[in-house]
Amino acid sequence: MENKILLTPENIQQVLASSDPEKLVLMTFFSAQEPNCIAQADILDALAQQYPNNIVVATVDCDQQQMLASQLAQQVGLQALPTLVVLKGGTPVDVLPGAKTQEEISKVLSAHLPSPELILLDQAKQALANGELNDAFALAKQAYGVAKDNPRVLLVFADICIQIQKVEEAEALLASVPAQAQDAYFTNLKSKLEQAKEAQESPELKRLMVEAEASPDDLSILCQLAQAQVDAGKKADALESLISVLRKDMNFGDAKKGYLDIIASLPEGDEIAARYRRKLYSLLY
Repeated sequence: MENKILLTPENIQQVLASSDPEKLVLMTFFSAQEPNCIAQADILDALAQQYPNNIVVATVDCDQQQMLASQLAQQVGLQALPTLVVLKGGTPVDVLPGAKTQEEISKVLSAHLPSPELILLDQAKQALANGELNDAFALAKQAYGVAKDNPRVLLVFADICIQIQKVEEAEALLASVPAQAQDAYFTNLKSKLEQAKEAQESPELKRLMVEAEASPDDLSILCQLAQAQVDAGKKADALESLISVLRKDMNFGDAKKGYLDIIASLPEGDEIAARYRRKLYSLLY
């Protein structure tokens, strides 16, 4: 179901009878002839974008659906346009008659929406499902910043870290999960973490490390080592290998491109990306 819907006699039962306890339906009485309705519609559009998984804005167009609007108006005791009815689990929990500011509406919604960190986690999981791994990481990191002690936040954040090969961060997060929250999900993540750590110590990676140490001036070996490190999820180590190449020859093979590709693959605001971006700039300028 989309989270912005025009109510009709055909869809009203399905929309308003939502049994999802985590989703609010905002039924708004609207008329294009009322400037306050148009202004509030813009506010509700913004809230629909802000909470795509948590609210549904259901509009009663009093101009186009006069009979339906009349029936609903009698049920809620409509006295002004716009009027906003907040439903949770199909039951009205708040009525806001007249024009309201975004702050006023948000204050009412906050009493019924999940906590901020859980909303961020929902958004992170949606980004993960869409294959947007870096966005998922950024959202989970925000949730962690809001509630570091929430076990669900720790577990989902660790899961995302494993998937983007931030193994050390995942290990630290799982180590902070309290014993009473170490459920089947936790056990599954511990198993995934061990597999990820084993992948970081592949025989090929060990062989290239030995060769690079024995022949530090062989830039081709360093580039091969960097690729093996990327494959193992050791992006910081790969950047260190490539910066060693660039210090000796800025134009060697695809070293610079590979270096920039790794930085681009890291989440926005990642400390490793910032550090190695500075190292490259120091060489260039």
